[in-house]
Amino acid sequence: METPSNEVFRDSIATINEEGKRSWIFPKKPSGPLYDKRKIVSYFLLAFLFASPFIKINGNQFLMFNVLERRFNIFGFPFWPQDFHLFVISMIIGVIFITLFTVGFGRIFCGWICPQTIFMEMVFRRIEYWIDGDRNKQMRLNRQKWDAEKIKKRLFKWFIFLIISFLISNIFLAYLIGSDKLLTYVTEGPKEHMGTLVPLLIFTGVFYFVFAWFREQVCIIACPYGRLQGVLLDTKSIVVAYDHKRGEGSNGRKKFRKNEDREAMGHGDCIDCFQCVHVCPTGIDIRNGTQLECVNCTACIDECDTIMEKINLPKGLIRYASEENIEKKTPFKLTARMKGYIAVLVILIGVLLGMLALRNDVEARVLRLPGQLYEHKENNIISNVFTYKLVNKTSETIENVSFRLRGQAGNIKMVSTLESITIEEQGIAEGTMFIELKQSDIGGDKKKLRIDVYSGEKLIETTDVSFLGPRSFN
Repeated sequence: METPSNEVFRDSIATINEEGKRSWIFPKKPSGPLYDKRKIVSYFLLAFLFASPFIKINGNQFLMFNVLERRFNIFGFPFWPQDFHLFVISMIIGVIFITLFTVGFGRIFCGWICPQTIFMEMVFRRIEYWIDGDRNKQMRLNRQKWDAEKIKKRLFKWFIFLIISFLISNIFLAYLIGSDKLLTYVTEGPKEHMGTLVPLLIFTGVFYFVFAWFREQVCIIACPYGRLQGVLLDTKSIVVAYDHKRGEGSNGRKKFRKNEDREAMGHGDCIDCFQCVHVCPTGIDIRNGTQLECVNCTACIDECDTIMEKINLPKGLIRYASEENIEKKTPFKLTARMKGYIAVLVILIGVLLGMLALRNDVEARVLRLPGQLYEHKENNIISNVFTYKLVNKTSETIENVSFRLRGQAGNIKMVSTLESITIEEQGIAEGTMFIELKQSDIGGDKKKLRIDVYSGEKLIETTDVSFLGPRSFN
């Protein structure tokens, strides 16, 4: 079945030519009020990204994702493997929030918040404009033979790209292993930490490859969010859209001519200048409608508004709008689907806040030693051996930790000679202990015991264990 003529553009992505080879994109340098707003947002997010690993709250790194040691800090709150359910709920909340945002406002996350777009458009691309020049100069340099000028510009640009890629890799490493450990590695020198240096150089190469060569292909080919967009969008979603009703008119587009009555001739406001195509970082023609490649960066909106101002026509030919808004002038409103997402989001946030409020600073786990049943001692005393593990989730050392039986006569004897336990900040204390009860107090072959964990006289945690005794026969 043949593709309709007005849908031919969907047969191939803009970065592939008719021969199936890579078609390099040389976008025009964007400018305009929306681009200025994007710069403010982008530089704020870049500052946040680079500063977060070095910000401490109560001694905890503001953001840390230490996968190897399974330790996570989110907004200064430490999360341990025992808190994995909280981390999962947080991730689900993030996914639903992005889904809700996509249903309402399309791929706006990609254009304004996504690290790939911010680094590509606000860092690497701006360096490229500084060294190589704007669109026409870049195209001319690309066709130019490899003379001294081209070699100098290419090597200079690639060197700066490599330095920035190395810096980004270090920042991401600070998120993974912690900024304190990273600074220690830097001061001690790379020879002392070759096991960390090699992965760091590998990731530097990956970042360099992405931003120096792969570029917009990440958004078009690799990113799953672009595919998700196609499932979530509907005619009510706000996206970067071309007003085809106004732009095409009854007789289609026509180049601009002075003193021409375009309205009387039935021509639309689009003068077919292709500036919206030239400024697009993914090389698409927004006039063809919503496309997977569009990252909602708003560069075409600024460019089109500039052209409209020059020819004394109203701005907004390309704007944030829904398909229904363009077709029927319907204003944006919350749909039933969006209300459903909001309800689920509110419920999950409530559950997460409740769990965080109930979360203890110390996690205690007491387990019976594997392979051990019980020991019968003098005076009908039954003894069980247990292992304990205490996790301190705070940034303060907890001292004078002890165990006590709640509502049950008996003794707890620590294998260690220490009378009390000290748990270092964000540390773990492990050991072995015996619990002794009178056989008459057990009342069968198994008894549930509640153990309170104290720091001095302050109750900090409670846990339950099963105590085994001899089976009684009547």
